[in-house]
Amino acid sequence: MNKQRAQYIDKTSIQTLREGLEEYYTLNSHVMDPRALPTEFGKILLAHDVSHVVYGCDTSLYDELKILPLIWWTSDYTFGDHLKTIQNPTIDSTVRDMYKDFLEARGVLWLYVSIGFVLLQLLPELVFLRLKTCHRQRWVPFMEFESLLDRPLLEIRQDFDLLPLMK
Repeated sequence: MNKQRAQYIDKTSIQTLREGLEEYYTLNSHVMDPRALPTEFGKILLAHDVSHVVYGCDTSLYDELKILPLIWWTSDYTFGDHLKTIQNPTIDSTVRDMYKDFLEARGVLWLYVSIGFVLLQLLPELVFLRLKTCHRQRWVPFMEFESLLDRPLLEIRQDFDLLPLMK
């Protein structure tokens, strides 16, 4: 991620979700804009990117590893939904292609060692997040986020009780 701190990461940001998403793509030019992909994969990738903005997460390995559990524990997209999604042959092959160049450049060993080190740092926060989210009553819409696009991020985060989960 670019060194410039994104406004959408500020837990009290008053940007709309749409503005935050545009900022996300501007600051992360290495991220493929899924709006250009008319596939199932494009839809799931867009929902993932929207989640980065809603939860105030950047594209560091730490936040990438944190965002999936956050999504599973606070949205209507569960771990079971995720397993079904990644078993879809179209999505599975697209994900493999997406990471192929990355893995060839860095290597599988580097990836797993990096993930291990980051997970050690992230584990206390994941335990905290799980304890805070285990009795949720309100679920963030994952795939059906369009109605949130023109709402301020602060309002979304308040409505779905996300502020206590954010730093």
